Amino acid sequence: DNWVIPYYMGYIVDLTYMWDPYKAAKTALANTMAPANVKEVLRRHVEKIEPVTKDVLHHLTEGVLNEEFLLNNITKLLNLLRNANCTIRWLMLHRNTTHKKLKEILMPAIDPDKLLVLLLQTAQLEFQLKEMFQNLLATKQEKWDSCKNECVTRMQELSQFFSGEQVLTRVTKDEQLMQWFSKLATEIGQVEFHDSTLAGRKIHQLMTALQDVDQFHQIETNYQVKHFLEHTRMFLHQMLRIVNIKEEIMVTLSVVSDMAYGFNIINHYVEQMHTRVKGDPVYVLLLRATFLKLASILDLPLVRINQAQSPDLVSVAEYYSGKLVAYVRTVLEVIPKNMFVILDSIIQVQTSALKDCPTRLEKALLKDYAQLDERYTLAKATHMVSVFTEGILAMETTLVGVIEVDPKQLLEDGIRKELVNQISRALHMILLFRTGKVADFETQLQKLGQQLDGFKRSFEYISDYVNIYGLKIWQEEFSRIINFNVEQECNTFLKQKIYPWQSRYQNIAISIPTFAPVDDKSVTFIGRLVREILGQTDYHKSIYLDSRSAWLDTTGREIVGIRTFSLLHRSVGTPGLTGLDKTLAFMVVRELQSFVRFYRKELNQGLKDFLPEIQSELLPSSSLPSAGLKLYHVALQRPQRLWPQIMEMTCCIGQAQLLRRAIANELNFACRLDSNVFYNALDIVNRSLLEDVRQHYRMPESQPYPDPDNPLMAELCSYLDTAGVSSPVNKIYITTEGLEGFSLLMFLFVISQMPKYAYDKSLGMMMSKDRRDGCDAAPFVVGVLTLLKQFHSSNLVNFLAYVSQYIRCSVTSMQSKDSKMTDLPSDVVNLLAFLEDLCSYGKLDRKVVHEHVPAYIFDKRSLR
Repeated sequence: DNWVIPYYMGYIVDLTYMWDPYKAAKTALANTMAPANVKEVLRRHVEKIEPVTKDVLHHLTEGVLNEEFLLNNITKLLNLLRNANCTIRWLMLHRNTTHKKLKEILMPAIDPDKLLVLLLQTAQLEFQLKEMFQNLLATKQEKWDSCKNECVTRMQELSQFFSGEQVLTRVTKDEQLMQWFSKLATEIGQVEFHDSTLAGRKIHQLMTALQDVDQFHQIETNYQVKHFLEHTRMFLHQMLRIVNIKEEIMVTLSVVSDMAYGFNIINHYVEQMHTRVKGDPVYVLLLRATFLKLASILDLPLVRINQAQSPDLVSVAEYYSGKLVAYVRTVLEVIPKNMFVILDSIIQVQTSALKDCPTRLEKALLKDYAQLDERYTLAKATHMVSVFTEGILAMETTLVGVIEVDPKQLLEDGIRKELVNQISRALHMILLFRTGKVADFETQLQKLGQQLDGFKRSFEYISDYVNIYGLKIWQEEFSRIINFNVEQECNTFLKQKIYPWQSRYQNIAISIPTFAPVDDKSVTFIGRLVREILGQTDYHKSIYLDSRSAWLDTTGREIVGIRTFSLLHRSVGTPGLTGLDKTLAFMVVRELQSFVRFYRKELNQGLKDFLPEIQSELLPSSSLPSAGLKLYHVALQRPQRLWPQIMEMTCCIGQAQLLRRAIANELNFACRLDSNVFYNALDIVNRSLLEDVRQHYRMPESQPYPDPDNPLMAELCSYLDTAGVSSPVNKIYITTEGLEGFSLLMFLFVISQMPKYAYDKSLGMMMSKDRRDGCDAAPFVVGVLTLLKQFHSSNLVNFLAYVSQYIRCSVTSMQSKDSKMTDLPSDVVNLLAFLEDLCSYGKLDRKVVHEHVPAYIFDKRSLR
């Protein structure tokens, strides 16, 4: 009556298809495949479902299945399990037939929900029987010895009783009964359970002998002796049942409950399992037994591997156990999913409906703030969450194959997985910027901040009811999502890509979802957010005002400022700001590498001889060039075609650095406000390490450099970046060989751009003369400073010397024409303003500049 056959590791084959090419086999199968026969077999199995389920439920009722019942009805219980498993096996296998006509007969008649209930209840009964029988096997020797000692003791007492020597006994001495009971005690003491057949026969003989002696006149008339004999027969009967506790029954139970055939089929019932768990979380307890029943698939491959003494035993066991655990997670993930559905309603109540109760409240307004209906809705949703988790938390730690499964950990992993999906989806869907307008940009940030804040508050609210560390999980998973997306975004700047499955932030059990790119430039939401900020602060269209730490448009309206970064912090948190900072740092590195490649290319094509010639004319920088300003005009002519490209790269670097500076300020402020003790500890450790480094350079022989293998410095840098205790402008981003004539070319580049700017006295800064196509001064200054910082410190010194020489030459030239000169030339004023900004952004000591440019020149025309 079977034509769908399992053959190995859950794989099945339909003989109607496989035997179709073979005429004899097909003919032999024809009787089995007859529709009338199929209907009869189907009817027989379907009719068994309800009575067998009822019988199984009866035995699962508390108080029915105990040790005595098990010992008395082991055969009956095995037959019940055999019938249940035969029905489950036939129906589950043949629901997967590929024969179209037979499938039409089978599918309407088989209710998968009833079949699943029978499977769950049967698995639970098997689980309980195995546990009880394993306990009996473990205590078999102890129970046997206890019963045997009771029997021997009673026989010895009866022997002494009929000796007539006991005090207060009025029984006449009976030598024969005394010796008989004494002999019986010896025989009982010699019975062993190792040979169950021999022990069983001996116990039957002893029980018969005790029944026969019960008829003797001396015993029949003595109630106390009869009571002793009755108890002895009871203990002998218990010994007889203990003899029947054999390993063979466990083997039979394992064979009967085998479900290796359903390893793949059971996946079709996941939806029904989810429905059951949604309706009644208690079904989670039955799922545990079902998972253990599925573990029988490991028996066949592991037995063969173990017999062969293969070293692959552990790896194979771990592989299939991992498959089972993955299935367990798939089934149980319905709980966190439904939790988060309820969580949506909690979020709605907490963020929109509930009012914050003030510390002082008028009595008349008490009813308004009570909001009883809203609080009832909140309490009801909270109760539903706790009920959903009750079932899984009631499960005990279970060994699935060779992997130990902790239900609490499974619940936490499921919650983490759903949390990751929800946060990732929110970040991907909300951080879309279509218009490029500041208002829309801020609206999206506010929307994201409100959604994540409500989500976080509600998640913390239910954490006590679910028995998890809600805030800890939130922070860990949110950081992991941000770091993963930053890593994927930064792949565009790397030659060797890190694919999602290779990421150290990715997890098989709690995977971070990936989404298709929305535009051609960005891979993730981090890229879109960075590029939107770069677009809003475009150095062609905006002006950076350092006194306000803000970018303004040409009308003076603030576009991006402290408020914007505070809004960013509220929406994407500290991990998000740190991720933005890291992405901008990668962009800076890319631009710096492009600049080095560009410089080397141009140096080889025509500047190799030109720069040394100009340099020889300018040296020494302490004196003025003999040709005066004419030399500078000649020097600026040849490389002038390079200035536009260098300007773009420099301003790109400067813009990114200014944004990183603003992010660091926001992080620093938040750290000082929220974790002042932590900030102070970081600051002290940072200053101590810096002092150790300075001491080493002062006295290298006696003061060693901090051990590079010590992880303190690397870990401290990570903490400092997160706390905003860093200076992006002063960092070194690339390591490369020195560029010939670099400081001279940067000097020529700077003085070539000075005519494009005009010094604004009211703002105390340089402003681009061309408000449409010109580049803002602040990114220009910071970009130049960053470029100079990437190479040896002598480049900055030489650069300042060249600038000083040019200023002195210009002033001297002007004075020679007009001895009563009161105003400095405009390009000199711009250069002085440039040097002021250079000191400000780079945190350079003014003395460094005054060594090259006399202080009185700055005093000649106050810049601030």
